[in-house]
Amino acid sequence: MIKSDMATAPGLHDLTPAGLARVASRFRLLSEPLRLQILNRLREGETSVSQLAEDIGTSQPNVSKHLRLLIEGGLVARRQERTSVFVSVADPSVFALCDIVCGGIERHLKAQARAFARKDD
Repeated sequence: MIKSDMATAPGLHDLTPAGLARVASRFRLLSEPLRLQILNRLREGETSVSQLAEDIGTSQPNVSKHLRLLIEGGLVARRQERTSVFVSVADPSVFALCDIVCGGIERHLKAQARAFARKDD
């Protein structure tokens, strides 16, 4: 379970349709594997956009396109220093969410593996 502010955070049952749309928008932001790679790299700390592109093995324009969406969605922060742009995680709660999803996937795959395991005769 997430131990941060979840005790006071509203649940899905408390949200208006507009609130649910915002939740869906956050999940859409996380539905692109390259954006997850970006966030995973930023988990290590702030970096320049050019270094980020190199670290994840894609072009700077491609990284910039996805960063724009992550910044607009409030997950990533941007700062400029002279001619360089640096990015960092703006909302670290995204990692708790990703960890929960990864744990769920792992449990599901283990259950599938058990269902197909052969019994020793």
